Amino acid sequence: MQIRELTIAGAFEVTPQQFVDDRGLFLETYRFDALAEAVGHAIDVRQVNTSVSRKGVVRGIHFAQVPRGQAKYVTATRGAVVDYCIDIRVGSPTFGQWDAVRLDDVDRRSVYLPEGLGHAFVSLTDDSTVTYLVSDVFQPTREHGISPLDPRIGLTFELPAEELVLSDKDANAPTLAEAEALDLLPQYDDCLVWYASLNTGK
Repeated sequence: MQIRELTIAGAFEVTPQQFVDDRGLFLETYRFDALAEAVGHAIDVRQVNTSVSRKGVVRGIHFAQVPRGQAKYVTATRGAVVDYCIDIRVGSPTFGQWDAVRLDDVDRRSVYLPEGLGHAFVSLTDDSTVTYLVSDVFQPTREHGISPLDPRIGLTFELPAEELVLSDKDANAPTLAEAEALDLLPQYDDCLVWYASLNTGK
């Protein structure tokens, strides 16, 4: 597989090699050793989530408090989505910036996001099925959101605005500035300390 770091430090795009024959195809969706070499440590997978979304659904921007936070390894097993990594780590050189990768059932790419980043995606097809390997179980009191429509962040979607579908929770989530004022956002220095502890196995 090929692993490429995104413009947001610590986030990676993973492109698998697909082996096709008259039976169908085979690929390695996830290799802990290959990803660990790029990231600096293996993912401690503690929960696996799956979502199914119709065309136009936007999920996110979601994030968890650090530490422990939730690293995510995201794959679209059916359909197509645009997956967004948003740097919401206060003090980061790329704070407020984002990168995006198309995840679909053709190229079968995945995205890895470290703890402290915001995550969102928009479904481009009906019944888009997305699977997430995550490094911690869901903890409602430590999970937060930011509006995916915040103009300060400026996510660009491949669909017209009138086709976008958001949950009430995501539609009413605070902006990046509001979340920062509420002291909800991860601090970049805290994230670096956490990453270092994972890299050394402490």
